[in-house]
Amino acid sequence: MKKYTIIFLFAVILLPSCMDDPPVLPDTNKGNFEALWKIIDTKYCYLDYKHINWDSIHTIYEQRVTDSTEVFAFFDLMGSMLGELKDGHVNLYSSFDHSRYWKWYTDYPANFNSSLIYSNKYLGGNYRIASGLRYAKIDNDSIGYIYYGSFSNGFSDTNMRYVMTYFKECKGLIIDVRDNGGGMLDYSEQLASYFFKEDAITGYIRHKTGTGHSDFSDPVEIKTPAHKTLQWQRPVAILTNRMSFSATNDFVNRMKMAPNATIVGDKTGGGGGLPFSSELSNGWMIRFSASPMFDSNMQSTEWGIEPDVKDSLTKSDEAKGYDTIIERAINILKK
Repeated sequence: MKKYTIIFLFAVILLPSCMDDPPVLPDTNKGNFEALWKIIDTKYCYLDYKHINWDSIHTIYEQRVTDSTEVFAFFDLMGSMLGELKDGHVNLYSSFDHSRYWKWYTDYPANFNSSLIYSNKYLGGNYRIASGLRYAKIDNDSIGYIYYGSFSNGFSDTNMRYVMTYFKECKGLIIDVRDNGGGMLDYSEQLASYFFKEDAITGYIRHKTGTGHSDFSDPVEIKTPAHKTLQWQRPVAILTNRMSFSATNDFVNRMKMAPNATIVGDKTGGGGGLPFSSELSNGWMIRFSASPMFDSNMQSTEWGIEPDVKDSLTKSDEAKGYDTIIERAINILKK
């Protein structure tokens, strides 16, 4: 299995007092187990949505916990319990390891081959770099192509102004966010803003208001502003795969509402819950989804976002040096 560094979305979250740390329990295996279970029970936002019987999970795992359980075995047991949530935003951190749930992408085709995009047919060896953006003209200079590998790598309006100037003669633009594991929500909003003619409501968020599994605030609008001076008015294709996660999932959700945008490729990996952290008595940190996010139709984005045009990278195209998804996007833009 390939090893990836998943970069999660970050944001400043103002949450109600119910998100305060729980009462400190004894620093024993049993005490830390109960504290971890309680944090998820009272603060995690998707228990009802995912139809998870967290009480039953407690019964199953509590029987396996003893205060004499060796530290690595205890950590792995707690990681397995958290894996029942099937959430890439849920991690247990210690000084020697951190737990993670990866099946949201490992159980699916990769639909991305970095050696292809850096071949002479696409980015080549002389591509330009504007902060986190790698870009070049492709298809006989008729299409602009940007690969953006992480929303933790910032960019500025100045960067984008030069990129748009460079592509001013192109018929369309491709933004490839495959294998982009996320990063800063601010950059998601900023990148999307260049493709809107006017401000738009592109989603909603809710916050926990109590300890019940479904104690949430009313939906709060998430708006994508139209940039005041930089607006790409021609067609744009956004390329996605299952590794398009977290802040990238948010970007794709915003671009679903952009007037000239088409999402091409595979369903995104999801990660629609804003993360929050708590600390156990033994110093381990637990990060979990605390605030659910939705699209403009109030549909959850936790499980991912379907593309407008679904396509997959084929072995036959790979063997010939072609990226099936890029080629599909080129054809869409040229039409």
